Formats: sequence, structure tokens, C-alpha cells
Amino acid sequence: MSVTGSPLPKTLLPKTFLLLGSGELGKEFAIAAKRLGNQLIAVDRYANAPAMQVADESEVISMLDGDALEAIVAKHRPDFIVPEIEAIRTEKLAEFEARGITVIPTAAATHYTMNRDRIRDLAAGDLGVRTARYAYATSLDELVSAAGAIGFPNVIKPVMSSSGKGQSIAHGPDDLAAAWRYATEQGRGDQAKVIIEEFIHFELEITLLTVRQWDGPTLFCPPIGHRQERGDYQESWQPAPLKPELLQQAQAIAQTVTQALGGAGIFGVEFFITADEAIFSELSPRPHDTGMVTLISQNLNEFELHLRAILGLPIPEIEVFSPAASAAILADRQSDPSETVVYGGVAEALDEVGTDLRLFGKPSTRQYRRMGVALARDTTIELARHKASRVAQSVQVHLMGL
Repeated sequence: MSVTGSPLPKTLLPKTFLLLGSGELGKEFAIAAKRLGNQLIAVDRYANAPAMQVADESEVISMLDGDALEAIVAKHRPDFIVPEIEAIRTEKLAEFEARGITVIPTAAATHYTMNRDRIRDLAAGDLGVRTARYAYATSLDELVSAAGAIGFPNVIKPVMSSSGKGQSIAHGPDDLAAAWRYATEQGRGDQAKVIIEEFIHFELEITLLTVRQWDGPTLFCPPIGHRQERGDYQESWQPAPLKPELLQQAQAIAQTVTQALGGAGIFGVEFFITADEAIFSELSPRPHDTGMVTLISQNLNEFELHLRAILGLPIPEIEVFSPAASAAILADRQSDPSETVVYGGVAEALDEVGTDLRLFGKPSTRQYRRMGVALARDTTIELARHKASRVAQSVQVHLMGL
């Protein structure tokens, strides 16, 4: 193929993306990719997942099944493989990368970050980054021993999970058995292993969205504050108030860790912020759930930034328009196959200036499952948070029998 009278551009579009995991974050990435005319195949373990509803094609497989991954890669011949979840047979990604398919951010980075133990050992051990004191356990007896060494309260999580599932706080020895059960039941993957951490008495939790480019400098979005319940994000706001020296500290740590991982794309780097320290917590090598606030706060949202970084497209500036916030819209019970998910209160939710809404289109519910997100802008963070909360509370998740 040639273009008469002008050289070929550095980046030829469209590209073909294989999206491994098709939840709400994958859906927004798919929308960003389609806006630039790309081809997208959405993959998940269940049919009609959110990203499948806007993709060109979809596949339903277990991504822990290496043979199934091999079959869909051979079928679709993607230019890029973009993981969105943790439960993936990461050894296969290294094989695909060796054949010339670009894995985002890299196969090695995906392998590190799919499990909390690997990324924590890299950060604290190899890179010398400040983290909470931690240990691992593969049985309740090991957890009891580790908790005795770390002390109480402590935080117990599966080494592999998504959106904080399986995380709990143990205030004393009597809490450990329940914490072990919850972590191992909610963890993803095929191993029963948990991480136990000292409880950090923090003033603020933040996500620092960090954009690695193939050929350009590492970029940072203004920090995003967030609040969690049951280990899962409930609301986020941007920009989070942060002392300049603590922001510089967090940026330096984020750059160190993401540089060690390599590749290109957006990373959600989480920190505990104390009065005088930014303490590394976790890292996701992809858009972050707390970063959904960027759908209303920034000129380029986190999904568009991820896409541009992957494709090597310019990112001239990242601008926050005004203080903004997001609030999760949750289901209150488990649905059954005979019920359809419907939403009420949408008109009321959108009746206020400076608000927006995303309903994810998940085909089923469970208690506390995130079904949508409310978005709001205002003149202060406090006002934006209150507005986003009002919008979220206006939307009702209903289940209707067939």
C-alpha cells in the first residue's frame, strides 16, 4: 500500500486489539479505540459483558485456559493484547510477545502485576520502595503466624483479585479465620495465597495515573483521592489535595516502579498518604476504577490516554477542567437468570448542571456489585463529591422477572 505524494504516517490505523477482560473499564477503552476506527475483540468468561456490547467481535473463554487463549489469538491475529483483569494465564502472554504481538504494557509487566506478591516484592525488595510491612500465607496456620509477627490491626487480601474483592481488616486473632475464608473465596486465579500487611494510619489514599510512552517522557494526571468500603472503591475525586513535596515523592516512586516494568500505557499507582510520607500500596497496569472520574474531569480521560500511549500518539497536555468526583452505583442483591436488570431515576440523576452518568450494562447483579458510576463537576471538591453522591443515590437498580 502507498500514499501518493506523501510518506506513510508513523502510526497506521486501524489496529486490532484483543481485550482480555470486558468489564466497565474495558468498555470505556473499547469506546476510545472505536472512536479512532480500530478493530476490537472483547474477551471474558461470560457472555454479553459490558465491553462486548460495543466491540466488533467477542469471545467467551476462561483466560486461565492457555489453549483457549492460543485459539483466539490464532483466530483474530491482533496487533495488541490489552489485559483488563488479573485472572489470565500470563505465561501465554510471553509466548505471544515472542511472536511479535505487543502485550500492554509488556508480558513481563503483566506477569508481575497480576499478583500482589510479585509487584510487592519488586517494589519493596528489588527497588527499595517504601511499602507497608507485609508477609504471605498459603494456609490459615501461616496467616496466624504472620499476623503475630506484623501485629494488629492488619489488612488481609488475596494475592490475585480485582476491585478490592476479598480484602478485610483483622483487628485481632479472632478475625483471622473469617479473613482467610473471605480472601480465598474471593481471590481470582488458581492458588490460595494471601498477603497480610500492617495497617497504615493514613490521611488519604490516592491513585496517581501514570502514563508511560514508547518514545516520550512519563506523564502524570493530577492525583485522585478515593474512599473504599469492603476493599472496593466507592467514590473518587480529582485533584486530591496533596502537599507538593508528597506529590513529588509519589511521582518519583511511580516513575521508578513503572520504568522497571517497561512498556507503554497507563498505570494506576496507589499510595497511602500520611502527614509526611507517600507509601506505595498497589499498581494496576491499565486504567483504574478510581480513574473513572477522568470521564468528566479531564480533557483526555484515562482510557483515551491509555490508547494514545499504546499507539504512540501525541499527548500534548493533560488538563483538569475543574474539581470533579465520581460515586459508584451499587446493586443490593443477587439476581437470578429469570430476572432482567433495569434502572430507574435516570432523569432525576441527570437533572443537575455539571453531572453525567455511566450505566455499565452488566447482565446480572450481586450484592454490592458496581453497576454504574455517577460523575459530577463543581467549584470545589466538597461540592463535587456531594453532587456525585446525590446523582448515584438517584439511580435505582431494579430486577424484573421475565
